[in-house]
This record gives sequence, C-alpha cells and structure tokens, in this order.
Amino acid sequence: MTQLSALSPLDGRYARETQALSPIFSEQGLMRARLEAEVAWLIGLSEETGVPELPAFSPAARAELARLVNTFDEEAAQAIKTLEATTNHDVKAIEYYLRGLMQGHPELQAAAEFVHFALTSEDINNVAYTLMVRAGRDGVLQPALDALISALDELARNAAATPMLARTHGQPASPTTVGKEIRVFVTRLQRARDHMAAITLQAKMNGAVGNYNAHYAAYPDVDWPALAARVLAGLGLTQNPHTTQIEPHDDLAALCHAVARANTILIDAARDLWGYIALGYFGQKTRAGEVGSSTMPHKVNPIDFENAEGNLGLANALLEHLAAKLPISRFQRDLSDSTVLRNVGSAFGYALLGYRSLSRGLAKLTVNTARLQEDLAAHVEVLTEAVQTVMRRFGLARGYEDLKDLSRGRTLTARDLQDFIAKLSLPPEVKTRLLALSPDRYTGNAELQARGGPET
Repeated sequence: MTQLSALSPLDGRYARETQALSPIFSEQGLMRARLEAEVAWLIGLSEETGVPELPAFSPAARAELARLVNTFDEEAAQAIKTLEATTNHDVKAIEYYLRGLMQGHPELQAAAEFVHFALTSEDINNVAYTLMVRAGRDGVLQPALDALISALDELARNAAATPMLARTHGQPASPTTVGKEIRVFVTRLQRARDHMAAITLQAKMNGAVGNYNAHYAAYPDVDWPALAARVLAGLGLTQNPHTTQIEPHDDLAALCHAVARANTILIDAARDLWGYIALGYFGQKTRAGEVGSSTMPHKVNPIDFENAEGNLGLANALLEHLAAKLPISRFQRDLSDSTVLRNVGSAFGYALLGYRSLSRGLAKLTVNTARLQEDLAAHVEVLTEAVQTVMRRFGLARGYEDLKDLSRGRTLTARDLQDFIAKLSLPPEVKTRLLALSPDRYTGNAELQARGGPET
C-alpha cells in the first residue's frame, strides 16, 4: 500500500499529517498494547504470594519481558498475524506468541502456563484500547489542541485593541475588537480541553463475566479484585469494579463526547474566520507557486478553514457513533463493540487533521485594519444603541422609538446622528461625550476581555 493506493485518505493523502497516530492505533499498535497487558498480568501474578506455583520473576526475567514489549516491531506483528491465520482469534494469537518467546528463557518457560491465566479476551482488549486511547489523547490530540489554543491566544492578544464591527444575524451590530472575538473561542476551548484531560479511563481484568469465576476456582484465597487493581494501577489505569464481560465503555463515550465538543467549538471558529476573510477583515499570506483556482488567477481561498470544518465534521460523526454505540451491549457481550472500536484511531485522525488545518490557517492570517475601519465608519447606526440607552438613563421618553425611525432601513450618517444628539435635553458633559463617540471607540471592555480579563 502506498499513499496513492490507500483506501482511506488518513493513510493516503493525509498520511504525513496523521503519522503520529499510526504507531498507536494501527493493527501493530493494538498488538503491542495487547502484549503489554498480557505481560503486566503475568508479572502481577508472579508478585502475588497466594500463587506459589509462580514465584516472583528475577530482575533478568522482568527485563526480558519488558524488552519483548519495548522492541515490538512490524516483524513481531507479522509473526502474530501468522499465528492468527491458524487460531482465527487475535487475542489467542498474542498468547501463543508470548508463550513461544518465553521458550528460550528457562525461568520464563516455567511460567508459560500462567500467560493469560484466568482471563477472557476482553480483559486484554479493554486494557489495550484504554492504553491506546490514553496515548492518543495525551500524546497527540491534546498537544495539537494546545498548540491551536496557543495560536488563538496570541491572535487574541495581538488584536486585543483592534476595533471591529460585530455581526449579529449577519447584520452590523455593536462594535467589538478582533481580539475579543477570538478570546471567546480560546476560553471555550480551554474549558473543553480541560474536560478532555480530566476524564479517567477505567479498565477491568475480572474474567469471562466480571465475577473472577476462574480466578477463584484456581486460587480461592487470593484477593483477586485487589490484584487486578494493582496490575491496572501499574499501567496507570483505574479499575472498574463492576462490569459484565466487557468494561462498559462509559468513560470512552464521555471522552468521545468531550473531543466532539472541542471539535464543534473549532467548527464554529472555522466558520467565523472564513466569514471574516470573506468580509475582508482578514487577509491571507500567499506562498510562492501556490494556486487558488484552476481558472481565476486572483483567488486566495480560505482552504485551511474549509478543510478543518470538513475533517472535524467527519471526526464528530465517528465520535458520536462511538459514544452512542459502545456503552450498549447484548447481555454480557457481542462483537459489535470490537468492530467499532477499531475506528477510534480514525476519529482521532480526522480530529488531528482539523486541528492542524486550523493551525495552518491561523498562521496565514493578517488583520486588515483599513477594511475594519472602513466598515466601522460606514455603519454609524450602531451608535444608536448607546444614544437610546443614555436617553433612558436620563428619563427621555421614546429614545428607542425615535432612533428606530431615524435609522432603521436607511443609511445613517454621522451628521444625522450628531444633529439628533444636539437636540436632546441632556447634561452638557453627557452630550459632549455622546457627540465624540464613534464606532471604533464604542467597544465596551472588549480589549480587556481580549487580554484575558476580567476574571469575574
């Protein structure tokens, strides 16, 4: 398979963008995670004094087991795939592979019967996928999202004082600043990112139906829940004490929802930035040799924001299906969850593409202050909000209605508004302040917000 022959664009056209996820979520990555889970369980059993037939491994034996996991490569994955051709069972192939490697080491060879001891396949699979999802979140998605948030934060600070005409319902509205509008997305994304990071991913190693049946049949006096908790803790995971054959994936569903929520915020940002480019508020840096249109030479299209919107939408379609499907099983278990879980990496891949597209788009943006000022100057009517609000303060009746008659559906000039203000019965200092008001100075505390305040 090459980038030109790959079925999925994640492994084809966009392979370079998503390569950080390949070692984690590929079939080889899944095999490695399964092997890590099997080795962790075997070592945990050897440390349990209630299992005298499996004494604690020597440092050399532990080092050899660690080496098997740490040096796992494509050749090892292919060896497992060869075993699977006979077993027709992917987890059993992992067990046979590990047993085979232990044959060359006398101490490990003596422990071969304790590989996969008392476990069901799902004890290995749920741990493996939890390790993979954690690695994908912590090692790839969150750093990419952090970089994107940082870029947005920089834009918010740099353009904190740059006035801009706001748009509500697509129509001119009270002015704001470029930085404040970007700050809103920064704040939303930081909350979403923190929620993603805070989700604890649980796992289980409690046997075929979650009761440690085989465990207690072999060793009735061992505290199996405590042992399983220790093994999982050694992998950095939290035990779910009550499950069926499967860990019910509620935490994974929560994570999928959390990632989808962050993606939705980014789709919102991508659409707004696209709109600001269309209005001329932002320009885009060009690159030598780049083409914007096959027929219109002048075009500089906002392709990064469009690509981000599309890929984030694909990510969310997968994430929402994962979140809705995975917590549901037929009785103890059916294979539909296993089939669906194989697509977690694709969901993360499309999200990563979206994050990187947005980062590229942000790096190209330039603020067009001349266009911003031109638009503000052309919409003096936005100051009617300030005038009618001040009129209310001083008890002047029909301020809203009179200004609506003056401005709604017509072009209002600065002279029109000044003439209206001059006739008002207001204290001189208040009238002077209103007469000096202009759209580019009517921005409230937008600059303060853009710089990260006020906190309350």
